Amino acid sequence: MLRIYNSLTRLVEPLKPIHEGRVGMYVCGPTVYGDGHLGHARPAITFDVLYRYLLHLGYKVRYVRNITDVGHLEHDADEGEDKIAKKARLEQLEPMEVVQHYLTRYHRAMDKLNVLPPTIEPHASGHIIEQIEFVKKILDAGYAYESNGSVYFDVEKYNKDHRYGKLSGRNIEELLETTRDLDGQTEKRRACDFALWKKAQPEHIMHWPSPWSEGFPGWHLECSAMGTKYLGEEFDIHGGGIDLMFPHHECEIAQSTAALGKETVHYWMHNNMITIAGKKMGKSYNNFITLDEFFEGTHPLLTQAYSPMTIRFFILQAHYRSTVDFSNDALQAAEKGFERLTDAYARLMKIKPSAESSVDVKGLREKCEEAMEEDLSTPLVISNLFEASKAINAVTDGKATISETDLAELKDVFKVFAIDVLGLKLEGNGAGDGNDAKYKQAVDLLLQIRMQAKSNKDWATSDKIRDELKAIGFNVKDTKDGFEWSI
Repeated sequence: MLRIYNSLTRLVEPLKPIHEGRVGMYVCGPTVYGDGHLGHARPAITFDVLYRYLLHLGYKVRYVRNITDVGHLEHDADEGEDKIAKKARLEQLEPMEVVQHYLTRYHRAMDKLNVLPPTIEPHASGHIIEQIEFVKKILDAGYAYESNGSVYFDVEKYNKDHRYGKLSGRNIEELLETTRDLDGQTEKRRACDFALWKKAQPEHIMHWPSPWSEGFPGWHLECSAMGTKYLGEEFDIHGGGIDLMFPHHECEIAQSTAALGKETVHYWMHNNMITIAGKKMGKSYNNFITLDEFFEGTHPLLTQAYSPMTIRFFILQAHYRSTVDFSNDALQAAEKGFERLTDAYARLMKIKPSAESSVDVKGLREKCEEAMEEDLSTPLVISNLFEASKAINAVTDGKATISETDLAELKDVFKVFAIDVLGLKLEGNGAGDGNDAKYKQAVDLLLQIRMQAKSNKDWATSDKIRDELKAIGFNVKDTKDGFEWSI
């Protein structure tokens, strides 16, 4: 039974789907503004693995990942100018042109990282009616108030009947003491009250009619409205980065409880941050590296380009709840580790079975299952696969044998856990994402020509092919059965 860490209860507990055989999962997707960086890849990969594993377990999964394309405010979640609208105004574009530009780049990066698309990907801008109706419910319940055409959530009143801060562990007294003054503060009763609906200023080009004003929804509202629309008033899992725990997810709990009279989410899951020199990677710190810069090696902090699978492997080497600190050394180590795994898989595919086994592969599947069952321990799964790689190398080097039954089991375990669950592309010896099969065939053909040259004692041609392949980054190894190569 899958056991997951529940951020709300601070426990690892068994997943008990509300609906038998079906899991509802909502993950906070990208705020569609600016270039996606490595920190954005982590929640995408973390919850992609959870999605893949739930499918492996046989669940039907409705996976909703939202797109925030309205409510990107300059100063905080309540005040300032929407970032999409600001960029559209400055560059004389339609706001949805800006959205589509960044969304296309995000989807392209997710494809390269082998992140499966969600089953539903709703846009905040396409669910304004649902958000307005949600605000009405909160107002009717008495937990919100209108002020100058805007609507704010009354945190102090809510806290008297429920507990605001239960997810993050904060309390309202701390919030009242530490929340800074904001422009337009006089509209609010308390500094910690957050916007459900904001009246649009004349220069604000993204606005919709509502009972209160021409305006736009607050940032937190979209997830409450879209989550319940597609997954029901109660659903299983809500995920996102740990930086969203407060205020975003805390506000979601308050909104949903106020509107529906009950909490919506049964399990809250949060992945930890990626840092650079101990600081969170992000635009606010001006220390972020975009995914495209990683793939192309164009950022000053990078010593080389890193493939999408190296990035995915780097992220999966750490448990999703631990902090990961970026460095070129760490990424280069991940690159070498991923090469070891792809090399082992390539060898595995070429092994010819013997009558009996002298290697022990029994228990590998169970070890990988146990690692995934205990809060998605992807580092332990990778460790188990590396251990199995030793047996593969021993057989390939002629130091051990493996039976047909054990060979089939080993191949299936690699397919299930490395490819299907971890989402690693092991085929093609780490070659490019698009044409791996053709790429591999071309290199194999060249090395077969080299083998023919060796058999004809044409050492000059043989050495030339080997040396020039090595110069452009290929490792070529002669074996008793022919050759092996990797990048």
